[in-house]
Amino acid sequence: MKFGVVVFPGSNCDHDAFYAASANAGQQAEYIWHDSPSIANDIDCVILPGGFSYGDYLRCGAIAKFSPVMAAIKKFASAGGPVLGVCNGFQILTESGLLPGALLRNTQLSFVCKNVRLQVATTDSPFTCEMTKGSTVTFPVAHGEGCYTADQRTLDQLEAEDRIAFRYLDNPNGSARNIAGILSEGRNVLGMMPHPERVCDPLMGSVEGLALFQSLIASVPALSSSSSK
Repeated sequence: MKFGVVVFPGSNCDHDAFYAASANAGQQAEYIWHDSPSIANDIDCVILPGGFSYGDYLRCGAIAKFSPVMAAIKKFASAGGPVLGVCNGFQILTESGLLPGALLRNTQLSFVCKNVRLQVATTDSPFTCEMTKGSTVTFPVAHGEGCYTADQRTLDQLEAEDRIAFRYLDNPNGSARNIAGILSEGRNVLGMMPHPERVCDPLMGSVEGLALFQSLIASVPALSSSSSK
C-alpha cells in the first residue's frame, strides 16, 4: 500500500504522518506538494495532515481549499479513494465540502494540547474496520479550533447513517454530540481532530493509532477491487 501525504505551506504534522505510514505501519509513502494538479495512480490513500496551512489566515483551512491539489483530492475521493484528514486536515475537508459541518473555536477559547479518550463509534469504515466498536482508545489533540458543529439535521443524519467514527469521552473542545471524527456519505473520507499518527511508535508510549493504519491496509485491496468494477 502507498500513502500520499499532502504538504501545504504551514503543515507541521506531515513528517509525523509520513513516519507513521512508512516506518511504523511498514508501507510506502510519498509527499504530495500543495500545488500538484493530480494524484499519482499508485497512491492508495491520501492524508491531509495537521498543522497551520497558510498560517490559518482568514479561517482554518479556508485558503488551503483553493490549493490545486484539492481538486485532485476531490476527484480521488469521488472515485472511492480513501482520504484521511487529521486536525487541520479535518478543517480543510469541511471547508472544501468533502465533509459536512465546520470546526469552530474551542468553547473555552483556549488551545488544547493533551491526550483524550475516544470511543470507537463505528467499525463500518476502511479506517476503523480492524478496531472494536465501543472500545476506548487514547489519542492526543492539539488545536484551538476543534469544536465540531453542524445543523441539527446534519447531526441527525450523521447519527442515522452511522457516520460518526469517533466520539470524545472527555470532550476537550465542546464539539456537538461529543463528535471527534466523521465519515463522508461514501464512507471513504474521514476527518478527525485527534492525532492517531502520534501514537504509532513505542517510543511515544503508545501504538494505539496503528489500528487505524492497519484498518486501511486491510481495506485497500477491497476498495480497489470495488472501484475497478
